[in-house]
Amino acid sequence: MAGTPGAPGTPGTPGTPRVLRAMNDRAALDLLLEHGTLSRTRIGKLTGLSKPTASQLLARLESAGLVVATGTTAGRPGPNAQLYSVNPAAAYVAGLDVTTEHIRAAVADITGTVTGEFELPTPGRSRRSHGAVEQVAQAVDGAVKAAGLHLTDLHRIVVGTPGAFDPSTGRLRYASHLPGWHSPTLLEELAAALPVPLEYDNDVNLAAVAEQRLGAAHGHDDFVLLWNEEGIGAAVVIGGRLHRGRTGGAGEVGFMPVPGTPLVRHVAKANAGGFQELAGCNAVLRIARELGLTVPRGTQAGAASALLSSAAAVTGNGDPSGDGGGTEDGGGPQAELLRRFATGLAIGLASLVTVLDPELIVLAGGVIAAGGEPLRALVQAELAELAVPRPRLVLGAVPEHPVLSGALQSALATTRDEVFDTSR
Repeated sequence: MAGTPGAPGTPGTPGTPRVLRAMNDRAALDLLLEHGTLSRTRIGKLTGLSKPTASQLLARLESAGLVVATGTTAGRPGPNAQLYSVNPAAAYVAGLDVTTEHIRAAVADITGTVTGEFELPTPGRSRRSHGAVEQVAQAVDGAVKAAGLHLTDLHRIVVGTPGAFDPSTGRLRYASHLPGWHSPTLLEELAAALPVPLEYDNDVNLAAVAEQRLGAAHGHDDFVLLWNEEGIGAAVVIGGRLHRGRTGGAGEVGFMPVPGTPLVRHVAKANAGGFQELAGCNAVLRIARELGLTVPRGTQAGAASALLSSAAAVTGNGDPSGDGGGTEDGGGPQAELLRRFATGLAIGLASLVTVLDPELIVLAGGVIAAGGEPLRALVQAELAELAVPRPRLVLGAVPEHPVLSGALQSALATTRDEVFDTSR
């Protein structure tokens, strides 16, 4: 007779031998992911298991295809010990970063090693949903082929986009600038084109995942990531978990009313106003023109980044006064650009920290990164005068495609929970 849920002897009951073995298996797999390779003896010491139990554990994981023998120790007294590592081929995942200019896709094995990448330009002229579906399918196919795999080898795909898909309607919100992604049937069309478990998340949320797993927010359970690239947005992590809000719109701070900008009503229709106008890349270009600086050609984000990079070089490394440039007027117009932009960022952040009181703020995205340490120092000094909470501000530490890295990390977290579960 089958046991009832929670009854003694049920396979999934906490404390049963099967569950305890599964817990030990997962602990060993996590250690192997952290260290790369370990011997049986080392695994036993790190987990507190006896040598016979560690041997049984490794034999069980090797039989399940989750670990592989990768060689032996050398150069030490005594017999060489067998080394083990997580089997990279145990599962593969894909991540996508979708913007108005491109779709970047990458495939990673279960250890997190990227095995294939592909980038596809997105001209953005078509507003047809099947155009978006074709682009996503093409990007995934390109990354899968670059990894030497087939689509069926993927365990999961995570797609990062601006805005967020409303759980109640399945439609993309807060991203009117992304053509072809607003059809009510888009998710069904994508699922039909890619018969692999698909998940979707906001691009800034995924950048926060990358910083939490790999970068500046590692070890922090409460932080805010402020992102500034094509648009301005935030990700909020509370108690180690992303806070997404009822419609997925938590952190969509671009339209947040702030001092220094006109009050715009019906912002969804106006698609303007608020924090974006004060501290987005468009604000950098406006301030530069007001100061008589030449605005480079290119996209708004690219031009803003170039201006801030040049201003940071003039201002000096982390000198909030702007005197590092050595000019009589405190660095000249470039330093003034950096100061005014920092003030705009700090005004919006003051509202966020007053409500959330986070322990850390991560400043990320190409526009902010271009300002570097001089910009960070200026924002920190300004924020100290505008808000009572004084969280530490740091620059993002995942410079290479943080949204894509976050998509892969998100896919890996879920996949590892599924693939590494040996209790079933």
